[in-house]
Amino acid sequence: MPEPARISDVGEWRVEHYAELDSTNRQLLDAARAGAADRRVVVADVQTAGRGRLDRSWEALPGSSLLVSVLLRAPDDPLRAVMATAVALADAVGDVAGIGVALKWPNDLMVGERKLAGILAERDGDALVIGAGCNVNWDEFPPELASTATACNLEVGRPVDRDALLVEFLTRLDAALGSGADVVDDYRARLVTLGRNVRVQPVRGDDIVGRAAAVTDDGALIVRDDAGSDHTVTTADVVHLR
Repeated sequence: MPEPARISDVGEWRVEHYAELDSTNRQLLDAARAGAADRRVVVADVQTAGRGRLDRSWEALPGSSLLVSVLLRAPDDPLRAVMATAVALADAVGDVAGIGVALKWPNDLMVGERKLAGILAERDGDALVIGAGCNVNWDEFPPELASTATACNLEVGRPVDRDALLVEFLTRLDAALGSGADVVDDYRARLVTLGRNVRVQPVRGDDIVGRAAAVTDDGALIVRDDAGSDHTVTTADVVHLR
């Protein structure tokens, strides 16, 4: 494993900072298999093989994004921990950058209709690794992303401090993880998918078109189609329809 450029502590979080990694999630999963303790954190300036949900690639220029993964050992409720991560990152962006951030199911951070950040959770034994990639300081996006992505600095017209955002995120995550079931209500309150007409694109099977009616306590999305039938969705892409 590569050696971190530096190590710091944020409360009970032990943070390893790297100049470059293939994937912060991969690095932390390997560390977990080697016995890494609860609340280990890995941060990288750039990833050469970053991944998003459903095995999509995640690309960011060096220093442009907060690329962070956290390790939780045997969390009481893994799905709730992922919701807590989304809530904590949204609150941290609001505090540090002054941006109003909403959530799109399952755990994308949005400013209006543009994506600011995404979250990917992976499990191995009792280890839950949750990775987040948040666009912080971008000059511009490639043409294929220009209409659908945004960054903190582009929203507020000034550079945003990645280190300050990291510290606030970990501090907020402590609070969210400690709030128990209340974090589910916090998650729902930020979820702009609820009440929207959506197209659900599952990994397998046909698309579902309907209204996002509810989110269960374990994070599943309930979509009610035009015939009035409810569909419970756990893994899928969701497109907000106008």
